[in-house]
Amino acid sequence: MALGFRVLKGHQRSDQSLVEAFSKIPTAIISDNLNRMVAAGPRIKPLHTGGGLAGTAVTVKTRPGDNLMIHKAADIAEPGDVLVVDGGEDLTNALIGELIVTHARSRGVVGFVINGAARDIDVIGTDVFPVYAGGISHRGPYKDGPGEVNVPIALDGMIIEPGDIVIGDLDGVVSIPRLQADTVLKACLQQVEKETGILQAIHGEGWDRRWVDEILKAKGCEGV
Repeated sequence: MALGFRVLKGHQRSDQSLVEAFSKIPTAIISDNLNRMVAAGPRIKPLHTGGGLAGTAVTVKTRPGDNLMIHKAADIAEPGDVLVVDGGEDLTNALIGELIVTHARSRGVVGFVINGAARDIDVIGTDVFPVYAGGISHRGPYKDGPGEVNVPIALDGMIIEPGDIVIGDLDGVVSIPRLQADTVLKACLQQVEKETGILQAIHGEGWDRRWVDEILKAKGCEGV
């Protein structure tokens, strides 16, 4: 088995109905219901003009500065997939640009999440097609390998398995583990309902703020 240089196929993808349900929920609420422990971190930012990201992960682990396996992942991706790339946080060479983004998009890929740099921002930055990355570099990538497709990866501590649900908005990117998606969705919908009620109260009779002093008192704060 060629560890470090391989392409795996046949992983199970999350159900599309779950992807669609999560696409309507802000990443902040999803993050809250993953105990604020699962997120790609503040470095991974949207480079496009707007528009949300929702799809299932095709994961890529590549040598910093090399995008050969990203090209392979784009060739085997299916409609609704997101290419999620661990490029080792290196920003020296861009891992994606207009050509690979356009090719992947033509195959039904719905977005990119890159733990590395991108380029051709004059195109990517004026489009709504979701591209998240750690930075920008005009220096292009090499195409030598090695790398792996559809293996577990991590972005700033966020573990992503092939087939997990990937959601992005202007706050950033979050991944929902496929096997826990149903449970997380129920919790998220409950929080959406709760926060909707709070906003209605703020615009109406007012938000009951007694909970602030209750917490302060329970923690022994003086002057409350």
